[in-house]
Amino acid sequence: MSQSASEMELREEDIRSHYAAAAEMLMGIDHAPRLAQARLTLAAPERSPEISAMNRRFRSTTPGMITRQMARPDGVRLIDRIAESDDDDPLTSAKQAAVTHALRRALSIALAAGAAFADRTGLGELKKANLETRLPAARQGEFGELLGAEALAVLFTFGNALAFLLAPQASEQTVEVGSVDEVLTDNAPLALHGALWELDQIIGLHAKSDDLLVSAVLAYAEQLMAKVALRAETHPRVQPFAEAKYRVEADDFTLAGFTPARKARGTTLTMAFKKPEEVIGNHIAKYQAMRLAKMLMAYDFSRKLNPFAELGGFIFTFMGDGKPGTGKTTLIQMMAGMINDYCKIAGYPFRYQNLSIDNVDSYQGKSGQNAKAFITSVMDPAVIGFGTIDDIDQVAGKRGERGSSAGQQEITAVLMEAFAGANTVVRGNATFGMFSNYPEMVDDALRQRAGARFLVDGPQSREDYIDILALLLGKNHAIPVGEHDLYAGQEIRKAVAASFEGHSQPHEDGLKAVWAAVAGKIGPLDTLAKLGSYLKAIQEADGRFTGRAIKNITDAVKVRAMDFELPDEWMEKPDLFLFKDYDTKKAMIADLRTPITVEMVVQEINRYADSEFRYADKSDEAAIEGAVRDMRRMEEAKRRYLEGKG
Repeated sequence: MSQSASEMELREEDIRSHYAAAAEMLMGIDHAPRLAQARLTLAAPERSPEISAMNRRFRSTTPGMITRQMARPDGVRLIDRIAESDDDDPLTSAKQAAVTHALRRALSIALAAGAAFADRTGLGELKKANLETRLPAARQGEFGELLGAEALAVLFTFGNALAFLLAPQASEQTVEVGSVDEVLTDNAPLALHGALWELDQIIGLHAKSDDLLVSAVLAYAEQLMAKVALRAETHPRVQPFAEAKYRVEADDFTLAGFTPARKARGTTLTMAFKKPEEVIGNHIAKYQAMRLAKMLMAYDFSRKLNPFAELGGFIFTFMGDGKPGTGKTTLIQMMAGMINDYCKIAGYPFRYQNLSIDNVDSYQGKSGQNAKAFITSVMDPAVIGFGTIDDIDQVAGKRGERGSSAGQQEITAVLMEAFAGANTVVRGNATFGMFSNYPEMVDDALRQRAGARFLVDGPQSREDYIDILALLLGKNHAIPVGEHDLYAGQEIRKAVAASFEGHSQPHEDGLKAVWAAVAGKIGPLDTLAKLGSYLKAIQEADGRFTGRAIKNITDAVKVRAMDFELPDEWMEKPDLFLFKDYDTKKAMIADLRTPITVEMVVQEINRYADSEFRYADKSDEAAIEGAVRDMRRMEEAKRRYLEGKG
């Protein structure tokens, strides 16, 4: 990959010149913790002194932790700690070696970055003057501040490079390592010693297998970066590092101040994928899911932007709702399968994750952490991401609802901020689908953050039911089809055109009344003024129909303007489109756009408003039924109370 004009190079020879110092730190350092508390202490030996000297045993001071081997009284030897992570195996495993090499490389990159910072800020000259006892008293304050800034730069670079280099070794296992406390800013060497001491503690506690070893080190690196970046916000003289951009060509690693670099980490999916022809009915939902799968593939990894996100028409969030058994899971399996296949052809990393009820935790703050980790993982700009929240009415709590737990409320807050918050950046590499059988139970503000609505209503026509019967029966029979053109009704463009046309008129009774009143006053909706009048009338009928609803409608209209499928050939032969540069891809997409029509706008207003009226009706009916049940219970309780009293 070529180096941009704004990037400075961290030369390979400069990095490798620190290999010896990095290896020495891994082999053994002495460090007495200053800010952190030791999590483990030395246990009394149970064997002969000779054996104990070779293989000391330690016990945890952390409640609930099992006995593990711990930091030695003669210093921290991280290489030995890593080798002991699989207990009795005398040979070093591939992952242990990978961790050790990543640590040496990350330490060397960090030391090289520290040297570059010292050269850039004049700290190198101040160090030399200090060693020679000729540092002016007037500059001692500046010297101390620069030493602290260098320590923060070196610590962040260490964590950043370590996370980047170890990313390909990551598994699906995760480790909670707690807070990172031993963040020292006296000088860079002491800062690294403190970091290695704390990492040794964490490995001793958590690394019970190779996968857990990698997960523990990665978790530590992430926590270290977060703590250092927070400290750097108020520390003086860090700007030269924060504004610098360095390139490590051999690792394809870019160091951009206190911003974490992300290495592509895909996941191997084991779900049962479905083909589009196996999704019966749900024509609009299927069509939009198929198009969205191809839209994601237009993402440009160099520019970190998707032309669809810039031109308009990219679906960042969508809500799929329908009765149980109408095909929501099948739709997820189809879309994930298509993206997975396209990514395999292009060689792109694909990450699919689902946020489920299992992520709601009774421990305060843990549910929010789970939701943040889910969002961060899917939105990683180094991958194509697809995130789903199935049964979102159970996962995310409705604010003000007495039945919602604190954990559910935490997840709601995180999702609302992630989907449409002040810091939300839609790059076009990831999309999120929320699915529910009871969308009326989803918090109104969270539901309105779904930019598109997929009504998953399952088979509808006689032809649909014949098709799904034939599909599910399979081929182990000789029953004739009869007078029916099998799967002809599933021809997607024909079915979608009919489905969109069906929204030229409202479907829900409440919206029908608004439509009739507006049409009776102003006639056909053929101008922006008349369309605005219709929207205002909807808002008067339902106060939740706010400006966000209008944005979602206009976004859906822009999607309709992109009412084309990227040719299958473009997905099958990446050189035709996927591997083009960003501007070429953008121009190719722009050429396929169609003009926005008033029919599109009317249909999308009705589609969106129908869904909101449908949710409101269901929500009101559910509330009424609940109130009736409460009244009946109170009447029965009163009757039994009076009988018992008599």
